[in-house]
Order: sequence, then structure tokens, then C-alpha cells
Amino acid sequence: MTQLTGDYTVRTFDIATLPEDRTAEFGEWFKAVKLGFHDSVPGDELQAKALRNLRHDRRILTGVYQASAPEHALPATMPVATYGTFVKNLNVGRGQEIPAHLITAVTVRPTHRRKRLLTRLMTEDLRQARDKGLAVAALTASEGGIYGRFGFGVASHERTITVDVTSRFALRTEPSGSVELTDPRNLLELADGIFERSQQATPGSIGRARFYAMLVSGLVDHSGEESKNLRAALHYDVDGVPDGYVAYRFKGWDSEPHTMTVVDLVAATPDAYLGLWRFLAGLDLVERIEVEEAPLHDPLEWALTDPRCVTAKDPRDMLWLRILDIKAALEAKHYPMDGSLIFRVDDPLGLTGGAYRLVVVGGTATVTPLPDEETDESTLELSLGVAELGSVYLGGVPASALADAGRIHEHAPGAVERLALFLAPERPVHCRSHF
Repeated sequence: MTQLTGDYTVRTFDIATLPEDRTAEFGEWFKAVKLGFHDSVPGDELQAKALRNLRHDRRILTGVYQASAPEHALPATMPVATYGTFVKNLNVGRGQEIPAHLITAVTVRPTHRRKRLLTRLMTEDLRQARDKGLAVAALTASEGGIYGRFGFGVASHERTITVDVTSRFALRTEPSGSVELTDPRNLLELADGIFERSQQATPGSIGRARFYAMLVSGLVDHSGEESKNLRAALHYDVDGVPDGYVAYRFKGWDSEPHTMTVVDLVAATPDAYLGLWRFLAGLDLVERIEVEEAPLHDPLEWALTDPRCVTAKDPRDMLWLRILDIKAALEAKHYPMDGSLIFRVDDPLGLTGGAYRLVVVGGTATVTPLPDEETDESTLELSLGVAELGSVYLGGVPASALADAGRIHEHAPGAVERLALFLAPERPVHCRSHF
């Protein structure tokens, strides 16, 4: 237990090793998270499921507790602020994966805001993650104006699409392989392996929490209840090996046009992706397919003879990245071109700022910190903030857009373009894993 101020203490526990006699402490923490996100109060069964999933992910949970609570207020055993972390691999492009520090379950009770609780939790946690050797941190944000001040930048986007699967739907080419219906429970065993193959080919993809396997197998839905109307199908490659799956549910006969909602679609190959879409388009009595977490750049549109079958709406930020160690993060990537760049990064938290020289030879980078006396305005080619570096790191956000917005400053002609070329991904950036 750590004293935060005279009024608050902090308790952090590794959920994987939490003794059975302390599970009630987890229950109070979990209730506080649900309260923060306006969800229903969880019952014992949902708490038990959540505990098993979080143990599987080896999450570290933190709560901020007030010393005492007034009569009739929520008890002091329930934290007024929550914070959770775990580690999963992030694909940073060209098959390179690094461990990422994932931040989740961040809440502060409205009656305890403006006391710098989040600032203290976040600052200390990011420093500890850096000291453990983690080069990047990541989160998904429920609000867009919170995390920039901590050095996080938007690194990927997603959108919602609806697809007309009436007679208008036709693919330009016939994908190989086959699709068969499966009991969703089979995905409890198969989903993780298929997703890992997909992740290896997708820049920006982050390893998934255990919740996803539970979701697509029907053992839980987003409310934590068992799903009764979930359906699933597997795509098999030409050798009969499963290389893609889709979990979906019918929206109901009162939906007009009759609509199927995709809960999750993961494909390890382009043939698996288009093959699963061909399957969805062939479902009887269905006229439209909805996908809430679709990629910003979707090959489906280019594979259709009539791309206007796809209607997109609600483009939004998805993954936010925070660079914790510039040298380690940039040297972890493989680069499509050789060259060099001298740049300065401003870090408001003082974790990894300064001037650096990036030199790429044979696709491999060497990043050298530079002394202040060697980096005046005549030598610097580029300057940016650590949040901006997080945004362009995967290549999913154009460096030129940030430069035009006044968030990247070019000191030598062509430096912004060179940065963009260095970080250009081999495929569109997309993160399918909310956390």
C-alpha cells in the first residue's frame, strides 16, 4: 500500500497471484470499473468470469482508496479510481513484434476528480514500464481529450460499415478454400491461433485479451452473459487447415432490411477474408451485414464489382501509442529504405525526449542520442512531440498531415517526407483488439 496524499492510498495487486481470501478486493475494484463506464452492477457469476479472464492475461490492477467514506456513501473498500495494465505483443510492421504496455480500466469517480489522481497513476506507471524495458505503451480511449497530455498519440483508426449482400454483391475473383459452419464453442480453442497468424501480417495489430476467445465462443457477450444466438463459421485453406473465422448474430426479424451483425471476423490470409465475406453474403434471408470495428482501408471494397455495396460511417480513433524509449522503439522496426535523419522529440513527462540521429542501413536502424551542443537549429532536420511520434510510428497517420497541422516542424526541406518514407507500413495499419 502506498500513500498518495493524506486522503488517499494506492493498492496494486497482480491478479494472477491474488490469494483466494482477497477476491473480495477484486470484486470491489471490478464494481468501480463498471461504475466508471456506466455498466450494470456485476453479479457474482460475472465477477468470477472476469477474474478468470484477467488472471489469464496476468493483469496488474491498481485502486486508489479514500481513508474513510461518509455515512451512506459508497464504502471506502471500493476504489475511487481504477487502473489496469498487462503486456501483449504489438506488430510494428514487416513482421516485427515488440511487447507493449497496455493500459486499461482507467476510471476516476466524478466526486474525486481534479485531485490529480489519474496524473499520478499514469506518470508513475509509464515510468515503471520504461524502467522495465518496455519501449511503447498503448491504450484505447473513451474520450479524445484526455491522453494527449501524457504523450499518447492516435496511431490507428477504425469505422463502422454496412454491406449490401443482395444480388448487387459480387466478388471480382473467386477466393480459394472453403467455409463450413461450426459450433462457436470450437473457437475457444481455435480463435487465438488464427488471430496470431493474422497479427503477424497486420501492422498495428496487438495481441488479444482472453475475453475475445470467450466472446466468439459464445461463453460471454459484452454484458458478460452467455450468448444464445451466436453463430460461427470457419474458413479452411486448400489443405483443410482453418485460417479464418467469423462469429455473427441475427439482428432480428424487425430489422429492415434483415441484418446480420458481425461480432468478430479474423482472417490469416486474403483468401480467408474474402471467402468469409462470400459466405456471409450467401446467408439466406439476409440483406445486409454490419461490422462495427472495420478497417479504415478495407480490401473488400476493392474486391467487389460494385464497391458501393459498402457504406461506411463513424470513422474514429482506435489505438493510441506512447513511446517510452525512442531508441528501442525505432531500432525495433525494419525499414523500407536506407538513409538518415536528425530530429528532436519533446516529452512533457521527461521519459524519453531529446535529440537523436537515426541511420538506416540494410533496413536496420541505429539510433544515437545527441548532446544538446551538437543539435542547434543548423543541424536539426525535424522536431516533434512524443505524442506525434506515437501517431506516425506505425505509419497509420500521415506525417504530412501532422506537419500541416503545425504539430511536426520541418527544419530541412524534405525531412517530413523522409520520416514518412522511413515509417511507411507494408500494409494498411489496423488494430482489431480493444482493451
